Formats: sequence, structure tokens, C-alpha cells
Amino acid sequence: MMQGKGRLIATDDDKRQLAPIHERLSRAGVHNAEVRTPKGEADPLADIKASADLIVIDAPCSGTGTWRRNPDAKWRMRPGALEVRLKDQAEVLDRAASMVKPGGRIAYITCSVLVPENGEQVRAFVERHGEFSVRPRAESVAVLGDKAEQFAHAALQTPEGWLMTSRRTGTDGFFVSIMVRQKAPN
Repeated sequence: MMQGKGRLIATDDDKRQLAPIHERLSRAGVHNAEVRTPKGEADPLADIKASADLIVIDAPCSGTGTWRRNPDAKWRMRPGALEVRLKDQAEVLDRAASMVKPGGRIAYITCSVLVPENGEQVRAFVERHGEFSVRPRAESVAVLGDKAEQFAHAALQTPEGWLMTSRRTGTDGFFVSIMVRQKAPN
């Protein structure tokens, strides 16, 4: 979609999560991506303040959306794990807020079907960051072109975004919300 122009930056606090990205970028024919591996305490994104058009957050989550193909994962979820993930998600969202320019967007994605990780997390973020609002679902699904109507029929609409469930879409469970920065932070 970018036609090889612009700048893509990928990073993760856990550098092990970045290992497969090189092969994926190559397979996709992407040549304008920069992979920033964290080194020590330095912030690999320190130079990106209020300048990004789009931040895509593949949020750390409980993984409840993958239980269809990993049913034993529900028994491995430890007490308190959800609370840790909720804190991690809020931190990632707050960090992203400082990087998005006015008119820019944050795409928040989880592989969870739990409301606290999805809609509640988005509502709390928008309350903390009044310069952001949830993009109307009709606008966010329009990027799918001729598949938009089929997707909209299969996925569940929430006030904050789209929830895909195994039962309705035949995929893992996912949640997607697009938030737009309306103005510069106060």
C-alpha cells in the first residue's frame, strides 16, 4: 500500500520477538523497513515524537483468542497474569500516544476475546488521552475494499472496534481498534 515509500519501523521490548520479522519482511517484498532491536536501557524509538502517521500495536495479551488451536493454554494462564497484561497494554498505548502526529492513528490489536483487554482498554486510553478518539468502524473497515461487507458481517462490532471470534470468522480471536489523534497533546 505504501508502494515502497515511507518508513516502516519495527521494534519490541523482547528482542526474541523480532527474530522472525526479517524473513517475513523479505517474503512480503518489503525493503523500506527498519528493525530496531532494543539495546540496554536506551529507547529505540526516542527519535519518533509526535511524527508517526500510524503506530500498529500488536499488544501483549492473554492470548485467549488462540484457545481454539491451543486449548491447553487456558490451563497455563496463571493467577494475576491478566492484570500484568492489562498494565503492559496501558503502558504500550501511552507510549504510542506520544509518537503519533495530529491526524495520525494508533491501530491497537490483540489476540484476545476478553473485554478488559479490548474495549475497556481502549476506553481507558481515550479517557487518559482526550486528544484521541476511536475511528468510526465503517471507516476502519473500508480499507478492505470489496471484502469490507463480508468482514463486517462476520466480525462483531463493538463501540471501540471489531472483534473476530473463531465461531464467526473461522480464525483465531482478534480485536482491532483504530484511534485517531485529533490535536496535539496539552
